Amino acid sequence: MGTEKASLRPGERVTRVIRQRLHLRGELMLAALPTATVLLVLYLVETLSEQRLLFASLASSAFLIYMDPEHGTNRVRTLVISQISAALIGLATFTVLGPGYDAGALAMVLTILLMIVSDAVHPPAVSTALSFSLRAGDESNVALFGLAVAITAALVLMQRAALWMLARHNSG
Repeated sequence: MGTEKASLRPGERVTRVIRQRLHLRGELMLAALPTATVLLVLYLVETLSEQRLLFASLASSAFLIYMDPEHGTNRVRTLVISQISAALIGLATFTVLGPGYDAGALAMVLTILLMIVSDAVHPPAVSTALSFSLRAGDESNVALFGLAVAITAALVLMQRAALWMLARHNSG
């Protein structure tokens, strides 16, 4: 792997070439899983919490996964480490500094540093850190967010399986 970070590395060339050639039906099929995932997460949030904005960054995660599920930014490890860490960092800065610019700024900087150091760069996590630092209040939201991240991580595996099936279908 050398000096190249895994979370910044594009997926395999074969998959990426096939991914670029999908027709409208194939694109809609790939978009169906992220859409269903986001709707499921929103339903869970609506049922269990009033903190809808805390979960908005997961919609961005789902869209990135749809665009390129093989990219290092969208791997399960990267998604889980960055999103969960961002939520915890945001909650910690909220607890120590209260809601506001200082908590948000510190949460953002710490999240970016952690993503770089841990080679888990997933840009929507910055929004997660800001959401939790500006309005966190209830620690149970972190557990609910963890469940939502797990559902989104399952999306990565489903998207990869869908791409694999499309590649087999297109090559045969």
